[in-house]
Order: sequence, then C-alpha cells, then structure tokens
Amino acid sequence: MLKKDRLLEILEKFPDKTIAVIGDMMIDEYIIGSVDRISPEAPVPVVNVNNEKFVLGGAANVVNNLSVLGVNVLAYGIVGNDLNANKLLYEFKEKNVDTNGVIIDNERPTIVKQRILAGNQQLLRIDREKKHPISNDIENKIIRYLKKNIKKIDAIILSDYDKGVLTENLAKNIINLAKENNKIVIIDPKPKNALNYIGATTMTPNLKEACECIGKNITKDEDEIIKIGKEIREKLNLDHLLMTRSEKGMSIFMKEKVENIPTFAKEVYDVTGAGDTVISLYTLALSCGATYEEAAKIANTAAGVVVGRVGTSVVTKEEIIEFYEEIYDKHNLEVEKKEYKK
Repeated sequence: MLKKDRLLEILEKFPDKTIAVIGDMMIDEYIIGSVDRISPEAPVPVVNVNNEKFVLGGAANVVNNLSVLGVNVLAYGIVGNDLNANKLLYEFKEKNVDTNGVIIDNERPTIVKQRILAGNQQLLRIDREKKHPISNDIENKIIRYLKKNIKKIDAIILSDYDKGVLTENLAKNIINLAKENNKIVIIDPKPKNALNYIGATTMTPNLKEACECIGKNITKDEDEIIKIGKEIREKLNLDHLLMTRSEKGMSIFMKEKVENIPTFAKEVYDVTGAGDTVISLYTLALSCGATYEEAAKIANTAAGVVVGRVGTSVVTKEEIIEFYEEIYDKHNLEVEKKEYKK
C-alpha cells in the first residue's frame, strides 16, 4: 500500500503543475425524469422530465478533472460556431482553463451527447457530431499554440474519442514535440488509431480496447492478457503501458516486469468518464514524481470514487484522501487478521 504521507506529498504538488489536454471536446447533457406509462403513439416510454443538466465530456471532462484538482490546464481542440461552444468555453473560463488552443471550426457543431434517464436507467442517447478529420490549417494552429507553451507544460494528455481532432499527422507532431522537450505524453486511445501514437510515454486502454488494438478477441486468460500488453508496448515503442481491467484493477507493463494494481471501489453505478479520471490522475501523479505503481494506485483510488456515481463526474483531493483512508484501514485490518492467524 502507498503510505498516506507519500500520498499527501504527491497531492500537494498538484497546483504547481501545468497539463495540456488535446482532443475531442464535448458536452454531456442529461434529461432526467420518471416513467409511468407507455406512449400511445409508439411502443416507447413517456419520460416526465424532472431535471436537465449538462457537464463537460470527452477531452473536456479530462480538463474538468484536472482543474478541480487545482492544476493549471491548457485546452486544445475544436468547437463549432454555436451556442453549445459558448456553454463549453464559459465553463472552461470559470475554471481558469487556458482556452487559446480551442479553435472554432465552422464546418461542424460542438459535439453534444444527450442522455435521457429515468431514475438511474439510461433510456436513450442522442449524439450531435461530425467526425471528419480537422483541416491542415487547424492542425497547424494547434501545433503552433502548443509550441508557444511547451516549456511551461509538465505533461500532455491526448484524449482520443475518434471525432476527428487527433489525426495521424497531429498526433505524431505532438509526440515528436514532447520528446524534443522531454515531456510526458499519455494517450487515452481509440484502438483503430493506436498506430498514431508510436513513441508516446504510455497509453491507458481498458482490456477490451487493448485487445482491439492488436486485432484480438477479448479474453480472460491471464497469460494471454500479459502477452497482449507486452505486444502493444513493444509494437508502439511505449515507455510502459497502463491497462485498466475493471474488477481486476490495473496492470502496468514495463520492460522488466508486469505490475498488477488491485481495484478499489465501494459500489459501481456508472463507469461513464472513469477513463478520463484515470488518465488525469495518472498523468498528474507522474508529473509530480510518483512512480508508475504510485500513480496507478492514486488513479485507481480516484476511479473508485467516480464509478460510485451516476453520469460523468470528477473527484476532489479531499475525496481521494478520504477514500484512500478507508482502503488503507481495511488493508491494515486484513494484514492484522493474517498475522493473528499465524
């Protein structure tokens, strides 16, 4: 277990860090109501709306996760020329996020994922998006803004939802720029784009995504999972690979060894956005000098908090500390029981 004083030492460094987030910025909308009848017009439920809200989604949720933790965040991506862009940018500015790298693209709308829920049950999702690759002009603008700030950036996160921002050309230019300036660059990938990220520091796929990255069917066989993780790390020339594995926790694939980190969660209600929390905390902890194992344990703790909520969510430093204390106390109790039995 990570000692509490070491956890606090890492968390206290968060406000001193500057992280660049590049990727597909979105808004997640929620229409929440109740259902007590079926429509007479079609065999579908009638939702009586009680509440409506929106939160930052996609790469914007990564930005949100980091800003809540007091980090200096630079956002890079695109929005449409529409009211939803105003909503997203307003939220960023309220959180003191640098939005100079967020570019208006008149050829597409701001991405919105609208979810209709009855209680905790999602009934329908409506996506408003266009997924064609961004233009060379927008690619160049993003690179230009990134170069302008690269010296003060501690790490770069590429949040790929396959909506057109992280083109092969842009991804490779970012990774090369990061290497030239000795910066961490961590990828939340879409499997079909995995080869765009050769030479990055690490990627954070879940098990399903990892299998898809190399064209394999999802498996529960431990030896096969280890082979898949090692193959991805070697094929993409990554420093290491962090694979998330649901109830199995996480596995870190390094050149010399594979380290397994057990999962921490009170109760799982919704995994929406959990990957954004993982990559945010993992990147941030590494930039603060944490080892791979320490960073994974902190990220795993944070993910254990957000999956206990419905919808896209973020976690505070206080919540991480509180939940870690629960885990630490439980771990110590189990150790004491084992010692007593001896």
